[in-house]
Amino acid sequence: MTFTNLGFISEAPKGCQQCGMDRVKFSYSRMVIDYADGTSDGVCSLNCAVEDMKKYRNKKVKSLKVADYTTRELVDARAATWVVGGKKPGVMTSMPKWAFARKEDAQKFIKENDGRLTNFDEVLDLALKENE
Repeated sequence: MTFTNLGFISEAPKGCQQCGMDRVKFSYSRMVIDYADGTSDGVCSLNCAVEDMKKYRNKKVKSLKVADYTTRELVDARAATWVVGGKKPGVMTSMPKWAFARKEDAQKFIKENDGRLTNFDEVLDLALKENE
């Protein structure tokens, strides 16, 4: 299912399946979890993705996609360059975590907003600790 005329988001649902937040408004931090059983969940942020995966811990994750902060296009979360921290408030977290398809875009973001480069394993670990 897809939405039309919603700006940067084309996949359903419009609302986060964990917290209900508007995924169109937060299109720059949204994620899609595809499970091996053929189901998918759309969430507003990494922290809600962690909650979703904990809720369905018996399901195997087939793919995890995250919005590129710059383009809003979905990219593989593990392949993305991540920025943690900085002065831009995070989505559903006290420790901001942003994904970028291109390292150059992440570095530009850091120059403007502070933070530091990291990888998916670290941001996932941070999100897991926040959601304990």
